Amino acid sequence: MTTKLDAFVKTQLKGNIPEIKPGDTVQIHQKIKEGDKERIQVFEGQVIAKKHGQGLSSMITVRKVISGIGTERIFPIHSPIIDKIEVVKRGKTRRAKLYYLRRVKGRKARLKAEQTVGKE
Repeated sequence: MTTKLDAFVKTQLKGNIPEIKPGDTVQIHQKIKEGDKERIQVFEGQVIAKKHGQGLSSMITVRKVISGIGTERIFPIHSPIIDKIEVVKRGKTRRAKLYYLRRVKGRKARLKAEQTVGKE
């Protein structure tokens, strides 16, 4: 039995979302409205957290360092403002939340590349 709420939520979910895990480097193409014009702005950084599963309320926290200053943004994955999400690089991690990256610099802030099986 499907309720009206479940039916509405299903219409709001996006189907073109790649599998995103903490440690991945992603490019998020976001629609920005300036006056009567609309443009796409790209935010590229590492995913340090993923929250609320696969549903409509799922979010990712993306971190990048700009001129030595760490910048974090939280993106609702299924928001209509998000145009598309691309996974640039996969990172190998042993944690679900990578908050330790906030306090480390340089070499310690690097993540190893994830091994892809079958692709050479």
